[in-house]
Amino acid sequence: METKFHSTTDYGNGLYRVLLDFSSATLTKPQKRWRIACIAIHFSLSLAKSIIKRRRNHKYSEISGSPSHTVLEIDSVSGLDLVSSADLVPVSCFPIVDQTKLTNMVKNKSLDELRQFDGIDGIAKLLKTDLVNGIPGDEVDAKKRRSAFGYNTYQKPPPKGLMYFVVEAFKDTTIIILLACAALSLAFGIREHGIQEGWYEGGSIFVAVFLVVVVSAASNFRQERQFDKLSKISSNIKIDVVRDGRRQKLSIFDVVVGDVVFLTIGDQIPADGLFIDGHSFQVDESSLTGESDHVEIDSKHNPFLMSGSKVADGYSQMLVISVGMNTAWGKMMSSITKDSNEQTPLQERLNKLTTSIGKVGLSVAFLVLIVMLIRYFTGNTEDENGNREYNGRRTDLNDIFNSVLRIISTAVTIVVVAIPEGLPLAVTLTLAYSMKRMMADQAMVRNLSGCETMGSATVICTDKTGTLTMNQMKVTKFWLGHDNIKEDQYSQAIAPDLLELFHQGIGFNTTGSIYKPKSESAIEYSGSPTEKAILSWAIQDLSMDNEKLKRNYTIIHVETFNSEKKRSGILIKKQVDNTNHVHWKGAAEMVLAMCTYYYQEKVQCDEDDLTLLGIVGLKDPCRPGVKKAIESCRMAGVQIKMITGDNVFTAKAIATECGILSSDQEHGVGEVIEGSEFRNYTPDERILKVNNILVMARSSPMDKLMMVQCLKQKGHVVAVTGDGTNDAPALKEADVGLSMGIQGTEVAKESSDIIILDDDFASVRWHNFTPACVYNNIQKFIQFQLTVNVAALVINFIAAVSAGDVPLTTVQLLWVNLIMDTLGALALATERPTDELMHKPPVGRTEPLITKIMWRNLLAQAIYQITILLTLQFKGKSIFNVEEKVKDTLIFNTFVLCQVFNEFNARKLEKKNVFKGIHKNGLFLGIIAVTLILQVVMVEFLKKFADTMRLNWAQWGICILLAAFTWPLGWIVKCIPVPKMPFLIYFKFSHTPS
Repeated sequence: METKFHSTTDYGNGLYRVLLDFSSATLTKPQKRWRIACIAIHFSLSLAKSIIKRRRNHKYSEISGSPSHTVLEIDSVSGLDLVSSADLVPVSCFPIVDQTKLTNMVKNKSLDELRQFDGIDGIAKLLKTDLVNGIPGDEVDAKKRRSAFGYNTYQKPPPKGLMYFVVEAFKDTTIIILLACAALSLAFGIREHGIQEGWYEGGSIFVAVFLVVVVSAASNFRQERQFDKLSKISSNIKIDVVRDGRRQKLSIFDVVVGDVVFLTIGDQIPADGLFIDGHSFQVDESSLTGESDHVEIDSKHNPFLMSGSKVADGYSQMLVISVGMNTAWGKMMSSITKDSNEQTPLQERLNKLTTSIGKVGLSVAFLVLIVMLIRYFTGNTEDENGNREYNGRRTDLNDIFNSVLRIISTAVTIVVVAIPEGLPLAVTLTLAYSMKRMMADQAMVRNLSGCETMGSATVICTDKTGTLTMNQMKVTKFWLGHDNIKEDQYSQAIAPDLLELFHQGIGFNTTGSIYKPKSESAIEYSGSPTEKAILSWAIQDLSMDNEKLKRNYTIIHVETFNSEKKRSGILIKKQVDNTNHVHWKGAAEMVLAMCTYYYQEKVQCDEDDLTLLGIVGLKDPCRPGVKKAIESCRMAGVQIKMITGDNVFTAKAIATECGILSSDQEHGVGEVIEGSEFRNYTPDERILKVNNILVMARSSPMDKLMMVQCLKQKGHVVAVTGDGTNDAPALKEADVGLSMGIQGTEVAKESSDIIILDDDFASVRWHNFTPACVYNNIQKFIQFQLTVNVAALVINFIAAVSAGDVPLTTVQLLWVNLIMDTLGALALATERPTDELMHKPPVGRTEPLITKIMWRNLLAQAIYQITILLTLQFKGKSIFNVEEKVKDTLIFNTFVLCQVFNEFNARKLEKKNVFKGIHKNGLFLGIIAVTLILQVVMVEFLKKFADTMRLNWAQWGICILLAAFTWPLGWIVKCIPVPKMPFLIYFKFSHTPS
């Protein structure tokens, strides 16, 4: 910002201070106009106050001489929204930084503009950043930078509100038809009976439809909010920065302009910035440019780093130049709305099931409509008084309209009851409930399909380090040449010149770092667990002085580590004598193959060839609960395979300790192989042998990918854990990808379906167990709902064909629909996992959604309900000596109570004791209580609304007794064995593949 200011008055100096307090963040044109207007108003008020003051002091004198004036030449006024002067104070720390120029420089990748700033050193000076130690890092400094340059967040479109989902629910075709019927019924009812009596039927349908819509909309709204919450959590990436000389992890949202950020393979670049230093650094900018080729980054030709890109290779440090909405990534993300209407495979299967059942229901409803219309117009129906309804031309036109409307409304309601709209709702509820439970158990679900499919996993391919082990490396062994050196022998065994070589190789050939606090606090190490362990060993046991090393040596070239090479190298120059030293570090067999000699005392080696200095042994203990978790997986029929990059001896030892291998399997043929061996198999050999493999050592990411592909070809549902960038292909190929929240790279996390926040295999098993509960709960609800569907359709069809009328009114059927679809889904979809579920084998790909056991249960209950209700329909008046209205109420009440009692049966598909653990599910009991209370209200107090009659105690007892018989019936039915052959295999929807 360029400002020229001249003033001869005191108020000008005050305005000068205000102007200096403006930030340099980019403003929109309207914001600029408001800011300039604010300045003009401030200036005018100050000038007016001064004139008034002078006039008071010199009441009758005229202002003489040259008038005071202020000249403002403002090239750009920039900053945040209008704030108080107190908030503007920190901004004055960066008065000459033009954010727009910095932003455009990175966006255009302009080396010319970078040179205008005197390179990265000039920009660092402008931003008051030490390129080695970073910014001061205190809260005051961070606040100043955020005030000046903005926050590292982007504007998101507002989330969908409740009314959006209400409107969406009203777009349903059946709801629209029902509303039309309700409107016509209301109009004809008022016309015939007047406003006081005529609104009941139409108004009742309106209320019932409104309840269904509100409950559905509220459920979808709740799901939307949960997805929004999970989205915020998943985008809260942790990154490494250095502040005040200390390397530390921060949230990506806390990054400010001027920060020095450490980047390594798999990291997401958190903001726009400049390359400070690094080696073999390549980035993937495909998310911004669409180009799949990796971009080489260096300080001379292309030092520009774009927010949202991913690190493909190497490591570096970057200087943050622009954040948030000042980056291209921020602007792009602010325009993207995340769609939470993701359809999981189970939801797709249920949609097909719903469509199939709906077609059956539509056919039945159409037949009922035709039969009832024929019976009405042929004079075979009677009104409440026993008189024939249709009498040809003598029948009033209004009566005809009302009767036809009633018939159409009944047919539409049959469709509503027949269509199991609660199935998608049940899936939504149970997935949302499980996601919440999994979040509490250290897992974040990124894709709903992963949450669902995990319960069907038959094989889990897991990493070793950090998943089966604690990822707490410690040096426990050290070999110098042929000699195993004990910890207390280091000073005698290692000569000073040899010790210096170890310091070089450890201190420089690393991506870790060391921070020594000024106080007496412990030294802090950062980097991978392996790097931290070796650095800690060198500092504490080998007396390495990292600062002294940096002063005495210069790094010439670095060869970075990756999972393919399994080694890293460095070329350094000693400043005292200008001698060069090459150091390599990596997997033992890789480094050994490169060496010509190994260190021997008093033996001179060629400096032109590589000499093995030593071998370090690191131990990473197994996690405490991992053996038990693997055992429970096996009991449930889930196979565990360990795929690791470690050597075969380490892999065997850990696999045995964890329980993947038992002592007699340790040397078994085919159970333990190396990646190269698996790679060299023919495709047919891989398919043949893949089931027997339990441990694959020295594997590459492509070996893991081939393993997943082979297992899927064998028909397995495969879950894979991974943490590295190169694990991304296997994570994507697997049915369920599980990335590690602590050690996992951002590329791995984005390729996964579930993020294991604590990196613990015990959590992996629990998250295999929890989604299995999702599938089980859905099956419970399907059994419950289909029982109601079958019973309602058969009862209404037989009654309509034989008697010309249905026993259940539109409002009553909608009430049953509400109990069945919404309250039933909520009650059964939120059942917690049980111990017996832990031992149940996973559901395969081709398993039917409706099992033989479910068909047995639901048909038995449906047949019982049909028998009882049809008996009441045709013989109820004579059996109980009651009038028609009371008989219809008995049918309605018994039907509803049958569903309430049958909900208990649905809790256990196979177990006879349906009450086990019921005291732990307060929600289920609460829903049952609410349903019963509302049913009493419907029967006893809403007679006109529900078209019911009050029942006496004896009649209530009869209804309860008839409904309660579903419990012993359920127990008896579960004693009947199911046939081994698929039951009702001709029903296509019962065997829809996933």
